[in-house]
Formats: sequence, structure tokens, C-alpha cells
Amino acid sequence: MQRIAIAGATGVVGRLTVEAVRAAGDEPISLSRASGIDLTRPDGLAARLEGCHAVIDVTSIATLETEAAIAFFSAVTSNLLAAERDAGVAHHVALSIVGAAKSESGYYAGKAAQERLIMAAGERWTMLRATQFHEFAAQTLARGRTAGVYIAPKMRCRPVAAIEVAGELARLAAGAPQGLVPDLGGPSVERMADLMRRLLRARRERGLVLEVRLPGSMGRILADGSLIPGVSATLGRMTFDEWLASHIRDGDAPA
Repeated sequence: MQRIAIAGATGVVGRLTVEAVRAAGDEPISLSRASGIDLTRPDGLAARLEGCHAVIDVTSIATLETEAAIAFFSAVTSNLLAAERDAGVAHHVALSIVGAAKSESGYYAGKAAQERLIMAAGERWTMLRATQFHEFAAQTLARGRTAGVYIAPKMRCRPVAAIEVAGELARLAAGAPQGLVPDLGGPSVERMADLMRRLLRARRERGLVLEVRLPGSMGRILADGSLIPGVSATLGRMTFDEWLASHIRDGDAPA
């Protein structure tokens, strides 16, 4: 049994990653504010990582502001890498986003900064770039309406089940560093506006979904297919509709 720390353990994919690590027979160590760790500060982090074989970084921040995203991911990544060196952790596993490295604005600019820091940190890392989770449609709806209309970014994507991403991260963390591994995407190409409409129907809610192209480089890569992985990508099996049906059967339409 190996000790594997999960940074961002209370998030959507973080909770599933904790479960996947445990299911694989390893011991998950939670790194989150709920466990007394603020990843934007170095205090106490190295001590928490003592005896860990690997760290899986699935941290996130709820912002579309470029400066805030870059500051968050730069601080967290720098703190984790430094603490791992001090604690003798052999393997850093990071979750990034397909196409994020091409963006200079918004949330993706933060992920691009994270990628650069990791790639400059030597050879003890593995990076998995995944597409958006199926949950992203619910997160976009949760931002609410503007003048009675839900705004959907003009976006072509290949959404993947977060549980499949979590399983792959747990598998990668248990092994040796591999650098940049094949992208992970979902089984079909979708438009975000269509996913949001299907989710509203599943909730039996009414609402107009208007597709709008976002400004800047982030808007460009959302719209032009840059977020769709290439032919060498690994593809998950669970479709958006299967994911949605599983929640409906459980009486829990994603909110």
C-alpha cells in the first residue's frame, strides 16, 4: 500500500479521485482547507506529505479572471513542487485541460501557467490533459440567467465522465513518472449549448439557452475545436446522456 496525496480532494474530481485511490488499495491523503491545508501557502505542506509516494493535483478555482487564475495555479503548483522536494515525494501527477496551453486569457491561462511550472520541474512528473467533465454543463447553468436567458459559451467539446478521469489519475499515480501522457476525452463531440438544453429537460425546467462566442483567446479555443483531443487520445466510455440518466435513476438530476 502506498500513500497518495490528493490536492483539491473535496472538489468534483477530487472526491472521486480519493475513492479511486482507496479502491486501488492505496491510502489517500487529503490536501484541502477541510483537512487544515491551504495550498496557496507553504505552511505545513511538506510535513503533510511525509511518507507519500505521489501527489495528485486536481485543484481548481471558480474564476474566469486571467490574473486570479494565473496567481492561484502558480502559487499552488510552486508550493506543491517545493514541498514534494522537501518531503522526498517521488511523483507529481497533475490534471490539466486539453487545449489550455493555447490560451492567454481566463481560467485556461492559469492552467497554462501550471503546465509550464511542472514541465520545468525536472523529470518526476506525469500530466494528464482531459476534456471538460460532464458536470461542466451543470456548472454553466448554475451561473444563472441574464435577462431570463442562460448564456452558453460557443463551444465544441468532447466531455468525459469525471469518474473515468479519477480512475486514470489513480492508476498513473501508483506508477512511475511518465511526463505528458495521451489526452483523455469522452466518447462523442458535443456543443455545450446542447448539453445545457438536455440537462434542463432532464430537470423538467424551462429556459432559453443562447449560445454566445466569448471574447479573447479563450473564446477562440472554445469555439474552434481546440478543446477536442487528437486521434492519439484515450476515449472514455460513458456518454453525457448515460451520465445524466444515471443521476436521474438515482433521483438526483445534476444541479
